[in-house]
Amino acid sequence: MKRTLFCGLLAAAVLAVPSQAVRNVPVHVNGSAITGSSYLESGVTYVPLRYLLDALGGWTISWDSRQKAAVAVSSSTKLTATPSTDTIQIDGKTLRGSVTVENGRTYVPLRMVTEALGHEVEWDPYLGGASVTTSNAAYDAEDLYWLSRIINAESGGESMKGQIAVGNVVLNRVKSKEFPNTIPGVIFDRKHAVQFEPVENGTIYRTPSSKSVEAAMRVLDGENTVGDALYFYAPALSEGVWINANRVYHMTIGCHRFYL
Repeated sequence: MKRTLFCGLLAAAVLAVPSQAVRNVPVHVNGSAITGSSYLESGVTYVPLRYLLDALGGWTISWDSRQKAAVAVSSSTKLTATPSTDTIQIDGKTLRGSVTVENGRTYVPLRMVTEALGHEVEWDPYLGGASVTTSNAAYDAEDLYWLSRIINAESGGESMKGQIAVGNVVLNRVKSKEFPNTIPGVIFDRKHAVQFEPVENGTIYRTPSSKSVEAAMRVLDGENTVGDALYFYAPALSEGVWINANRVYHMTIGCHRFYL
């Protein structure tokens, strides 16, 4: 699901906030971390050009010793990043932003380059870094990233039906007025205490299995195995006192009981 206009404006504002010091930050493209270190300086995220383009796919990049510039070519686009002039040329259009070479790697401003190439970039406050969604991506990168992780953390050992059910609860909450209106907002919701145990114990940050990623994709595609359920718990791990006293039981899938 694509970000709302408000979230887009919020992301832009966060990316523009001045930083007091340089710090390393993660950068993901379509939910996968790019290789190499990226950093935030004065509110701008800088990434190694080669690793960014490798993650976007379809690019060949080299260093032109005569021009003293990094030159990248795709099937239809040419990009030249020149440190001496702090310019990035894309098909003849010149963009101005800091271009540096550090330890043999050419660093460029993430937002400037990705948006010029027609992709979307958002600041993910839960990731503490930037999330890029390519123009041909089937899913919003931030949504897929966090949904696959909560599914994996809550139900990684369950059947596909059970994993989809957990993802359904998250999306049902997004649609409900009782909860935040974004996937990461629901997952990290603390209005009435932490809602999901993996957020508390840190397992939300584990890399999801391919099965959990598939489950997240199927949920985002509209597949539903648990109807309108908004709550669940595993009786083997919790007594579910509040849920049993306040919500209506709906069904059981695998190790989880689901409630409306």
